[in-house]
Order: sequence, then C-alpha cells, then structure tokens
Amino acid sequence: MGEVILDNVTKIYPGGVRAVDGLDLAVGEGEFVVLVGPSGCGKSTTLRLIAGLEDLTSGTIRIGPRIVNDLPPRDRDLAIVFQNYALYPHLTVARNMAFSLMLRRRYAGWGNPLARLVAPARFRAACAERAEIEARVRSAAELLGMQELLRRRPQALSGGQRQRVAVGRALVRRPQAFLLDEPLSNLDARLRLELRAELKAVHRKVQTTTIYVTHDQEEAMTLGDRVAVMQAGRIQQCGTPLAVYRAPVNRFVAGFIGMPPMNFLEGRLIQRGSALLFGGEGGELALCPEHQRRLSASEGQTVVLGIRPDAAHPVPASAGDIRRAAPEGHGVLRATVWAVEALGDRVDTHVQTTGHERLVCRTAAGEPVTAGQTVDVWVDMTRVHFFAADTGGRNLLAPGAMPGAMPKL
Repeated sequence: MGEVILDNVTKIYPGGVRAVDGLDLAVGEGEFVVLVGPSGCGKSTTLRLIAGLEDLTSGTIRIGPRIVNDLPPRDRDLAIVFQNYALYPHLTVARNMAFSLMLRRRYAGWGNPLARLVAPARFRAACAERAEIEARVRSAAELLGMQELLRRRPQALSGGQRQRVAVGRALVRRPQAFLLDEPLSNLDARLRLELRAELKAVHRKVQTTTIYVTHDQEEAMTLGDRVAVMQAGRIQQCGTPLAVYRAPVNRFVAGFIGMPPMNFLEGRLIQRGSALLFGGEGGELALCPEHQRRLSASEGQTVVLGIRPDAAHPVPASAGDIRRAAPEGHGVLRATVWAVEALGDRVDTHVQTTGHERLVCRTAAGEPVTAGQTVDVWVDMTRVHFFAADTGGRNLLAPGAMPGAMPKL
C-alpha cells in the first residue's frame, strides 16, 4: 500500500468546463478517505484522474514514490470498483475474481501441460503462480463471506452478492490503493447498510489505502477516516467526520453534511445593553457568552444563523413571556407546526416561525406536538453556528478554518 498525493490537480474539458480546479489532496498509507458532494462537483472525475482514465490538464499525481501523470492505468498499481459490477457472465465467481491476475501472469503461456516436457522449470513456475492466484481468491472470498459462491455464475447471484464479487476482484490484486466509485448506489437501502459495514470491516483487516466516492453523506460519515466535501471541483473542507459535522467551515458544508440538513435563518447581530442578540424575522435570540465574546466585532452585520435539527426542540406554546420557560442557554422562537414525521424512535417536526421561516426539529418519539399547533422552539444557543451572509458563507466562529485545500501529509 502507498500514499496518494494530488498536487494542484486541474481538469478542464473542451468548452472551458473546470471539472476539477486546483485540487490538493493527501491520502496517507492505509487511510480511508471519502470524497463526497453533490452531482457534478468533480468527485468521480478526481477518481478517474487518479486511475489514469482521464488525462490531467495540469498538476501532479503521486502514488507511493512514483509520479504517475504519464503512466497508463494498468501500470499505476490500483484496483477500481465501479457502480456497475462489470462481471463476465460466462465465468464463475472464482474466475471473475482471478481474471485480472490471470491476464498478468508472467508464465501464462506455460500453463499448457505439454510445457512440462518442453520447459519443466517454467511449468513449475506457472503452477506455483496459479496456486498463488487461487489462494488469493480463497482468502478474499473468506474475508467477504462468500466461499460458497465461488462456483456460481453472476446470473445466479443477487445484487449484493455481485457487488461483493466486484470488491473481491479488487482485493485479490493487493494494489497500492483501492478506488471505489459509488459502489453501493445500485443496491437497496438494507443491502447498502449491510455492505457498508462489511467494507469498513474489510478495510480494518487489509489496511490498504482507499479513496471512496459517494454523493451520500451518511455513507461518507460512517465509512471514512476523513471526509473531503467537494463543490465545483474544489475541496471545501476535509477532516474527520465528527470535525466536519461539528465545525463546518462554510454554509455549503454545513448544509450538505447532516440529515435533515441544517436550518438557516438570516438576520442581524444586535447589541442590546450588554447582550449581543441575533435578530431575524421570526424573533430574537440571545447569544451564549462565548459566542458574544467571539462575535462582538461583528455587531450590526447581516449574518446567517445555522441550527442543527437536533438543537431545536418544539414544546407546546406557553402563555406570557416565551423566554421564561426555556432552559438556561436556550433561545425561543414562536412557531406553528405544519408537518410531523414519525420515524420510529424519533420525530421530525416541521415548523414555520412568525416570520414565515421554516425549520426542522428532530426530537425523541412521543413529544406532545401535532400539526397546526402553536409551539415554542427552544434553540440550544451553545450549539448554533453563524455564517457570513456573502456568497462564501464562511463560518464566523471558525476564523482560522480556511475552506479549500486540505493539508498534505
């Protein structure tokens, strides 16, 4: 296994379309990094550039100790798993898994039994090579729990089993790095969940450098050692899943990572006496002391308040001053419930504030709230985010976190 380094990589298609724009990425040996972003953000193009399936416009790609810009795909020592399984229908599972290794055999031409007489040394080498390939196939099949499938053909397999074969075919290669391009997209939700756990378990065992592409942020958060969020051909933020979730560097990352997405309210920072408040169309919220200290210089500016659904708690509206009933450290917005989605152990409550702003609140099941009801939304002000109202939408609480390139190792 080896590290994969992308240095200022750019891909411009005819017509001036910048699919990848000055991208820097460093994936350490044995690391599992996920490229995640919406359709058209450049994540699959980045993977194809690493694989050698697309030509660079500029920049450098290094795999292990070698710069591979001019190397064809077969010489880059990579194994790729695509969204489509691409299995040979006339070959068994075992032969599908072994196919690429059989093509690369040094002594392939000496597999004929007549070679025993013509060149016995080469014949013995061919037999040893074949035994090694068969051992790799058995090892990969055992790792993926599909030993009983080795003699079947693809048409006798389910979608999940076919994808396991595709992963197994990559495993037997024992490459410097694995590249996986949305390998679970064709599977139903239950199979995706099952194979997601299997992929993570396999990576823990083989410890091969892995770059995984997906548009599914839940997949990214559960699989990756680090997550690189992409938009418009650039990495907006890269870090551990928890760090990206808790401290998004800009509004795009905040809105993309997390389900349901973060709620956004636009307003101004207002100084009232010794307190700094956020004033929006739906009401005013007092900032917690730490945020007041860090945002004191931004008083009077228009900002965007970001509230995670699990930081907003709807309760039946109280009479009188709505702020008195709220727990310490919480602000309150008066709102009306317009939809309630029961999801088993949790409930997503959709509300509309008096300023006609819509929010989603996620709470435990059993909360006494119904559609059409007037509620007070308690907002945990220690967990909110503030973003600049300009197009970049940087996180004002993380001034040192610059969006864009991730540091090299």
